[in-house]
Parts: sequence; C-alpha cells; structure tokens
Amino acid sequence: MLGLIGLGLVGSALVERFRDKGLEIAGYDIDSEKIKAHEGDGFTPCKSPADVADKARRIVLSLPDSYVVNDVVTGARGVLSAVSPGAIIVDTTTADPQMSTALAKRLESRSIRFLDATILGSSKQVRESDVLVMVGGTLPVFELCTDIFEAFSLRTFHMGPSGKGAEAKLIVNLVLGLNRLVLAEGLVLAQKTGVDIDVLLDVFKMGGAYSRVMDIKGEKMITGDFTTQAALDQHLKDVELILDLGARTETPLPVTGLHAQLLRTGVALGLAEQDNSAIVEVLRKMAGIK
Repeated sequence: MLGLIGLGLVGSALVERFRDKGLEIAGYDIDSEKIKAHEGDGFTPCKSPADVADKARRIVLSLPDSYVVNDVVTGARGVLSAVSPGAIIVDTTTADPQMSTALAKRLESRSIRFLDATILGSSKQVRESDVLVMVGGTLPVFELCTDIFEAFSLRTFHMGPSGKGAEAKLIVNLVLGLNRLVLAEGLVLAQKTGVDIDVLLDVFKMGGAYSRVMDIKGEKMITGDFTTQAALDQHLKDVELILDLGARTETPLPVTGLHAQLLRTGVALGLAEQDNSAIVEVLRKMAGIK
C-alpha cells in the first residue's frame, strides 16, 4: 500500500499513474470531495494524514507549500502521530529547501526516512509520464523508491543529500518561468506590430530561440485558454522562494525580481488561479491590448 496526501492537480494525476501501474493507494486530502472523486478500485479513502500513515509504509506528499507539509507531518492527527520507524516520506512539493532539510533531520531522529522529490512539469505532463524528478536524500532510500518515480516520470535524478532536490527545482523553475515570460513578451510585441503570431510561434519552434515552453504554453498564450495545468499564484510562490535562495546565497537575481513584480500584478488582476501562461495577459494589459 502506497500513501498519498494531497489530491490537487498534481496529486490527482499521481493517483491515475499509480493506479495504471497497479499500485494500491491510501489517499487523503483536506477536501473530502477530492477524496470522493478517486474512490474505487485501488484507492482506499483515509480520514486524516495519521490514517494514511497507519496504512502505508511509504507516503507521497503533493502539497501547496512547506508550511502545509509541516502541518500534515507534525500537526495533530499528522503523519508523525501514527507512522512506524523505518517508513519513508516522499515529498513532491515545491518546497523551501531549508524547511525540507530541517524536517528531514527531525524525522531522522524518529527513524523516519525522507526524500525531497520535486517534479519538473505540469499535472498534464504527470498524466503523460512526461516529467523529470529531482531527488534529495540518501542514495539507499532513493533506490527503495524507484518504482514510485518510474510510475509517473520520464527520468529521475538523485541530486544529493536532503534539500538538494528542492534547491535544484527552484533553479530549474527560475529558468522555466523566465522562458514563459520571454515567450509572452515576444508574442505581445508581435501582436502590437501586426506580425502573425501563429506563424511566428512556428518560427520560434524551428529556430535558435526555441524552448520546450513553446510546445506546452505557446498555444495557450495565443488562444487565451488558461485552463489550469499549474497555477500562476503557485509560480509566484516558487519565485519568492527563488529570491529567498538568492538572498541566502548572496546571488543577485535582477531578472527574477522583475518577474516577481509581474506575477504579483497578475494576481492583482485576478489571474491567480489561472494557468501560469496567463502571464501573457499582464503584458497585454500593459501594452493596451484587449
């Protein structure tokens, strides 16, 4: 039995992948409707994180941020209240690296093993097994969980000790987010100049300016279909963690600082729960495009 706590966009996609691979799941979410949505063959609904920990020796977390992770693990009726020594917690949350490392140390004192296993890709890509996973933690524990990662990922990388998966994810998200922003800026400039943006996107994809973001987000930006694969406000949370990491390591991140300002504008415009490709709407508004 595999535990899974958090049945949002990514967590729900994980349920599908685990089921397809024949893994039995004990699942929990604070929203009971999300639990009901997955009831059926291979899924055992649970009443609390502790209930999950009582049923599973390996527990996957898919949660909004590190504060929720800490509450789920250490709070009342949390995982730690019921988990057995030797169990493994696999945290796929895009987390604060310092908080992940501190949690790993606390769990280690209770003989609970911990991996920060961050996912590179959207919920849609999880469903298609088209994501990469970067893992921090000890290599022996990592190797005990390869079947979990193989169920939904294209490839998994062991990045080093606890916290390094979380740090690596933030660095990758820095580049991904700026790729989205640059694509949005280019498309908006094309709209203002009257260049055909559909043809231009094809040119982008075939030339030196190409990034995979164009395949995943280009059409969404052009058509205005911001059905959420990964929410804009979640990326703002990531960018704020990136800026914290830069400050802690005394690394200037001037472009990321500007990106954060634009994302905050997007939230103020009501785009928080839209797909992160909706950053293009911030630039369209600034350019006077309706």
